[in-house]
Amino acid sequence: MGEFLLNNLALVALFLASGALLLWPEISRFAGGANAIGTLEATRLMNQPGALVLDVREPAEFASGHLPRARHIPVGELGKRIDELSRFKEKPVIVTCRSGARSGSACRALKNAGFTQVYNLKGGVAAWEQASLPVER
Repeated sequence: MGEFLLNNLALVALFLASGALLLWPEISRFAGGANAIGTLEATRLMNQPGALVLDVREPAEFASGHLPRARHIPVGELGKRIDELSRFKEKPVIVTCRSGARSGSACRALKNAGFTQVYNLKGGVAAWEQASLPVER
């Protein structure tokens, strides 16, 4: 067994790396990330009084179309502007980006700042548009 591993070190490394990449979304969720929700659950939360939709994409991306009533703070500016959102600390905050990657880091920043109900929209705006849900421009 040990000889096989040594002779096929590249294959073993590839196997371990691919397994780690497959598990990464679950690991990051347990490491302080937010709950991932789909478009149906996001719509339900958006209809609650005081809920916030936070779009963390770049300005040009936001201008091309965003979720209804979304507030725009690019992920790179979130650390400096997080105080603008303090009234939402106890309310549902749905964070979105193009596909869900940038919003994951924004969710962690919000959780670390004391926000209690932070949700990451699975698939981001792309999933929202694919579900034929309304987009504001």
